[in-house]
Amino acid sequence: MSVSPAESLVTQWESLWCVSCSEQARLRQQVVEEDTEVWQRSPGFTGLERVGGVDLSFIKGDDVNACSQLVVLSYPELEVLYEDSQMVALTAPYIAGFLAFRETPFLLDALQRLERSQPELLPQVVFVDGNGLFHHREFGLACHLGVLSGLPCVGVAKNLLQVQGVHKGEEHQTQIAALQKGGDSFPLTAASGKVLGKALRSSDSSSKPVYVSVGHKISVDTAARLTHSCCRYRVPEPIRQADCRSREFLRIHFPAARTEIKE
Repeated sequence: MSVSPAESLVTQWESLWCVSCSEQARLRQQVVEEDTEVWQRSPGFTGLERVGGVDLSFIKGDDVNACSQLVVLSYPELEVLYEDSQMVALTAPYIAGFLAFRETPFLLDALQRLERSQPELLPQVVFVDGNGLFHHREFGLACHLGVLSGLPCVGVAKNLLQVQGVHKGEEHQTQIAALQKGGDSFPLTAASGKVLGKALRSSDSSSKPVYVSVGHKISVDTAARLTHSCCRYRVPEPIRQADCRSREFLRIHFPAARTEIKE
């Protein structure tokens, strides 16, 4: 009996899903959920001089071609020291919960290019536009990039991922309303009791929180404190700059196209 193209595609995706789950589980064991650097233990992050931000921006209607962006900012000034914009073609299909398998290779390439060309500018910590431990299997994009690069990574998401018993219900809205000033936060606690991240009011001017989670080699408390210290607006400056510059790159090279808004 012949197999239809649709059935063949489903079989391929199921096989890929199984392989991806296994790989995530293997890499998950390597995540370090505590502070590993001296500067992380300093109240003012003494010794931290360079913070990185990564992002991918897409042309609207095109989920294959994207601009992979890395920026490195000075700390605490948050001025851009380095940027790398590259058009890339994503080969892996999008499967919910496995975003990292599509995006990590290109973000890792950008970090490795910097390490080869100007190692003195390699960031001491990388902010990732996405989740880390706050993920279906506690291994989001920030964890994946952190483990493979060996760098401390922080995941910062703009929207709440409703997983492991964390829901955007009345209690969650009440907790958000209680965040009075920039730097205030509350834990995102799974049904198991484990803290997967923090909802953080990142600035006084924005009442809508961001969702911070450990990527690699940093504790959740330090990740939230560092995120707040890197915010001029709601989104931490390393991610904001990566997003702005990747969109600008697409506007210059594809003037007739619209960029996809990634929340």
